[in-house]
Amino acid sequence: MPELPGTRHPMTGNEMSPDAVGGMEHHDFDVLVIGAGGSGLRAAIAAQEAGARVAVVCKSLLGKAHTVMAEGGIAASLGNLWPEDNWQVHFRDTMRGGKMLNHWRMAQLHAQEVPERVLELEDWGALFDRTSEGLISQRDFGGHRYARLAHVGDRTGLEMIRTLQQRAVALGIEVFMECTVTELLLDRTGETPRISGAFGYWRETGRFMQLEAPSVILATGGIGRAFKVTTNSWEYTGDGHALALRAGASLVNMEFVQFHPTGMVWPPSVKGLLVTESVRGDGGVLRNSEGKRFMFDYITDYFKDETADSEDEADRWYDDKINNRRPPELLPRDEVARAINSEVKAGRGSEHGGVFLDIATRRTPEFIMRRLPSMYHQFKELADVDITKQSMEIGPTCHYVMGGIEVDPDTEMSKVAGLYSVGECSGGMHGSNRLGGNSLGDLLVFGKRAGDAAAAHADAMATDRPKVDPADVSSAKQVALAPFEPTGEHTENPYTIQADLQQVMNDLVGIIRTADELERSLVEIEKLKQRAQHLLVTGNRQYNPGWHLALDLRNMLLVSESVAKAALTRQESRGGHTRDDFPLPDDVWAQKNLIVGLDATGNGIELTEKPLPEMPDELKKLVE
Repeated sequence: MPELPGTRHPMTGNEMSPDAVGGMEHHDFDVLVIGAGGSGLRAAIAAQEAGARVAVVCKSLLGKAHTVMAEGGIAASLGNLWPEDNWQVHFRDTMRGGKMLNHWRMAQLHAQEVPERVLELEDWGALFDRTSEGLISQRDFGGHRYARLAHVGDRTGLEMIRTLQQRAVALGIEVFMECTVTELLLDRTGETPRISGAFGYWRETGRFMQLEAPSVILATGGIGRAFKVTTNSWEYTGDGHALALRAGASLVNMEFVQFHPTGMVWPPSVKGLLVTESVRGDGGVLRNSEGKRFMFDYITDYFKDETADSEDEADRWYDDKINNRRPPELLPRDEVARAINSEVKAGRGSEHGGVFLDIATRRTPEFIMRRLPSMYHQFKELADVDITKQSMEIGPTCHYVMGGIEVDPDTEMSKVAGLYSVGECSGGMHGSNRLGGNSLGDLLVFGKRAGDAAAAHADAMATDRPKVDPADVSSAKQVALAPFEPTGEHTENPYTIQADLQQVMNDLVGIIRTADELERSLVEIEKLKQRAQHLLVTGNRQYNPGWHLALDLRNMLLVSESVAKAALTRQESRGGHTRDDFPLPDDVWAQKNLIVGLDATGNGIELTEKPLPEMPDELKKLVE
């Protein structure tokens, strides 16, 4: 592939200078944030307010972050509806929801600090729904003892992004939109490698860019595009996970992938699109094809004491919430997803392979339109279903990965100096299963902490800034351009490989797993990795989505291998990881995490076991 792939702008037809086409931009900052979702923006704001020169790089447009899909609310023990609620109860719920595999310190910091972060968001202009007393309203969500989700209808994530984006713009933070980072750059001249910046390109023109910074914060989101049915948008290709691995960082808990129990099932064009948990929190119930409210058959011992075991008791909770034994539809997401999967497998599913979510028989049209406006319009416009009169057809969909980059709980720094991680690409906070509503709080709490720490690290490096190695930049260029000049006679289409990968992950590494299927998945992923070495991309670097996908595939294949290998190794069922051949939790596995790193070849992954961090006695008492 020649360095100058074209000389005319594809939209205007105007002549482009050689530098504009094939040259490389250079930028220098103190803190570079990769990703412009809730965690990335909150980190950028914190770093900028700490005095650092900050830039944000985002793969798509500012404001189009996947954070907007977190519709239900922000879990925070404000106590506006239940004065009994406090950070200790929220900590307990988070640890129990994660089946005790969470990093206790992250769960503690989150529960303690998220109320302040919510009030801060309100100070910046977020327009939360209100109680009759004028306080921030809070709603129920699965796994939370009390109604604690601060919300804006069913558009909370959108309001968060709007508020943070407005704050970032007001602070003058520089944003590079529609740019993709393909490699992190390291200074290896000292005893240990240090982050020195990142290499990427403009998606519109294909022009390369070198971004130098002593602190880099990864906020790239999840891995859902490796699966066939997912709520995730096209950006979620595991970029942060893979970038960190190639830079020498480690990942934790990669076997735990959350399948949200309620994604749209019909029509096929929107299969997997998220149906917010708010529908169940506001009174929606699940029924099978026989009309039975089946969740009462799936109450596990772990939650038996606090879950209603009859329709009468559950209905009383919806009406007055005095008995505080929650309906089984509000069990944690992993429990509900497995129950739906079991009903479908037993032949009691809907016509299109899901079950029915019914709120129309429990709530008035006015209530539904006020509390769930996005869900009403989503089903009306996309499926011609009026949820004020009809049931929704839903089923499990790949939604969130609990696994991510292993970080220090207080600073969010990885084991690579200067490299930080926040949000969904960070691991440890949620253990084996994330409670609904904990994601937005996670973004705010640890976004601020990462931004503060990254700014402090950059300041400490002021007199000894890490240097970029020109050889690394040259190598990154070569890797990026390789799809234009494939090796060998046989060539592959990136779209075909992605479709094959999604099918493998769907069929062999899905919601229910076995050793045989996981072993087969690893064989198939290895074949796909070999095929990916012969990718062919035609055209030039301008407006070339095939090229973009070819580069994303490197990351998707790496994180898919990480998930499959960790899932094969963990011989138990826990949280988002269910093994048919090991259907019960195992006390031995409850004491350790699986850590993923690159192997000696740099092309595959290896696993190590690591004991859980020891929890202080005063916190043990809260969860016992």
